Amino acid sequence: MNGWRGRILRINLSAGQWTVEHPDADVYARQIGGRGLAGSYLWDEASRPWDDPEMPLLFFTGPLVDTASPTSGMMTVMSRSPQTGTVGDGFFGGSLGTALKKAGWDGLVITGRARTLRGIEIEDARITLVEAAPLSGRKTPELYARLKGKGAVVLAGPAAEAGVRYANLIVDGSWAAGRNGLGLLFAAKNLKYIAVKGSTTTRVADPGALKRAQEDVQRLLSASPFLLGDLGIGRYGTAALYDLIDARRMMPTDNFRRTRFDAARGMNAHAFHKRYAPHRTGCLGCTILCKRIASDGRILPEFETLAHFSALLGNAEMETVMEANRLCIELGMDPISAAATLSCHGEIRRRHPGPREILSLLQDIGAGRGIGKALGQGAAVYAEQCGKPEAAMAVKGMELPGFDPRGAYGMALAYATSTRGGCHMRAYPISSEILRKPVATNRFTFSGKARMIKGAEDLFAAADSLTACPFVFLAASLEEYARIFTAVTGLETSADDLLSAGERIDYSERIMNFRNGFRGTDDDLPARFFEEPGTGNGHLEIQPLDRDEFLKARAVYRRIRGLDSEGRPTGGKAAELGIAWSGETGG
Repeated sequence: MNGWRGRILRINLSAGQWTVEHPDADVYARQIGGRGLAGSYLWDEASRPWDDPEMPLLFFTGPLVDTASPTSGMMTVMSRSPQTGTVGDGFFGGSLGTALKKAGWDGLVITGRARTLRGIEIEDARITLVEAAPLSGRKTPELYARLKGKGAVVLAGPAAEAGVRYANLIVDGSWAAGRNGLGLLFAAKNLKYIAVKGSTTTRVADPGALKRAQEDVQRLLSASPFLLGDLGIGRYGTAALYDLIDARRMMPTDNFRRTRFDAARGMNAHAFHKRYAPHRTGCLGCTILCKRIASDGRILPEFETLAHFSALLGNAEMETVMEANRLCIELGMDPISAAATLSCHGEIRRRHPGPREILSLLQDIGAGRGIGKALGQGAAVYAEQCGKPEAAMAVKGMELPGFDPRGAYGMALAYATSTRGGCHMRAYPISSEILRKPVATNRFTFSGKARMIKGAEDLFAAADSLTACPFVFLAASLEEYARIFTAVTGLETSADDLLSAGERIDYSERIMNFRNGFRGTDDDLPARFFEEPGTGNGHLEIQPLDRDEFLKARAVYRRIRGLDSEGRPTGGKAAELGIAWSGETGG
């Protein structure tokens, strides 16, 4: 095959055995790879409890990985989310996807539960299950230092062993497969790490056509001020958004009770750049290079982490943000959910934790001790236990990231409709509403947003399956990537073909969620956003969302998406998309 390797590795930890599967070519063409192919392997098992030994944990690359395709060094991990109960996935960088592909595998399916703590080591076709009991409780930097000689490494930290519902996976010591709590799947399976080495090369159908398409994408990237301009993420990382979001009066502050942070000027990307003198790095095959490493070796926070550990918690100390980010990496837990849960805790007790207490509470969460055990269950569960469910700023159990929906109505709709809960990376309407790319839209209206969100969700599903970085689509489009896909695989493909595949992938996830009890009423936002205003400045007022207008936009979205009036997927739409589903809850 071209692009794909034609082999899936299935490991049963209970039996200590593995087998090789060879999917048909039409399965690859239909599901593409990454998120799409992983979802096809989750389909029959998606209604198992997340901690059922037979619930699969899925790692999948895409056809563009290990080729010269731009920004293609990423991959997907998927299972049922311990945090939300939805289809849960993480899209992450580092070298794991490339290593797995070079080892000759398009994907890895892990089932069962090992009798003792294990590691999985893959070197081309050689698979070894390794005793890992001595690694229990170790922090991720120490683990990675011991394992990095074995190749690309993904591992779970102490937070997973402590049962933190938003435990994540750490790749190559610094990249996170965050959100959804998939680190808990490692703990449930008695798995500590996976290390992969590969020595083969992925075959490309037309290297010349790939080179020409790659050059076209690079020209578009170079012409994008936000990506590679002097003030863009190529210079400052994703934290370049910090000033812009605060200036637009949509910076989540004080647990989303305000939308402007008074200390923002001293906490922006430029301030961190000046103080910590970082150097650039990024995923394999990427020229944007959005990750920043300080001169002392610590990772600089991404925008969402910076926003939440500063504005959301009322913290104006840069070093606290740096240390909070370091602790989340060391302990292996999602920084967005961790900070949002601390902010929820602060509202309930009417006092946000101070800088030192933030760091102390993070350590308690990662160790599962004291109040940290309760906070480790996430904002929604914690607030419910405290009798204050209204204090949890979450959708479907997932805490909201660093964009207040009162300042961007497309973002409000995208949070509500996301298949994995309160996530900004299912549609990313910030591109149109704030960055004004590819076209500018009025951020204070729901008009036209239903179609915009549906189209963006389809695009992102396709991109996550190709395993192309979502940021590249702020400059390039699926037209360029259809040419790249065709050059790599030899299958003549259009942008519309990729969008159709994305629609099918998204709808399949909605069906899996429906089978697991999710209904249209779950596609909603916390009441605060409809009842309380944001922080205006006398010229720009941030009004509460109009509930009736939101519901009208959601109804339009349902119609465009092919859901019924109650937000349920239908057998008719499934058949139209070629999805084998009867339309019944258990079908």
